[in-house]
Amino acid sequence: MRPLSIVDAPNVVLGLQDEIRRSEESRYDHRLHGVLLVAQGMTCPEVSRLLGDAPRSVEYWVQRFESRGLAGLQEGERSGRPRRLDDRQLAKIARVLRQSPRDAGMKTNIWDGKTLSAWIEQQYGDELGVRQCQRLFRQLGFRLRKPRPEVACADPELKRTHKKTPQSGR
Repeated sequence: MRPLSIVDAPNVVLGLQDEIRRSEESRYDHRLHGVLLVAQGMTCPEVSRLLGDAPRSVEYWVQRFESRGLAGLQEGERSGRPRRLDDRQLAKIARVLRQSPRDAGMKTNIWDGKTLSAWIEQQYGDELGVRQCQRLFRQLGFRLRKPRPEVACADPELKRTHKKTPQSGR
């Protein structure tokens, strides 16, 4: 029987590994396979090479299986980093964003990530990065607008004559 091969195997392997990591069920099945291979006599480094995981990860799976059984292989809670701003503060930020930055004591005419970051630091003493403040705009249902640049001291008559397409009716 002729051995089968997969075209573009390295990319296929990466895609399959991404698919395994995508859902809790597939990660659980992946850990089950790792522990099964160790139970059948393979070493953790051999299993890690075969499955594409770190040897230490396979060791953790086996230790958790030994101590807690199948429940040790299930996906655990991932708390993540706690929020810096609470719901009350976010509601106030949403109210403030509905008014102009000048009304909120800032020196600019339009809200952007940098202005919001400065306002939050001034109000709450928390330093949020510009990118985090830009994410806040989206989370609170706002769009970022960029100010339209205008040429300083431009002569309106000169601008009109310089345009490529003349205005209709004139």
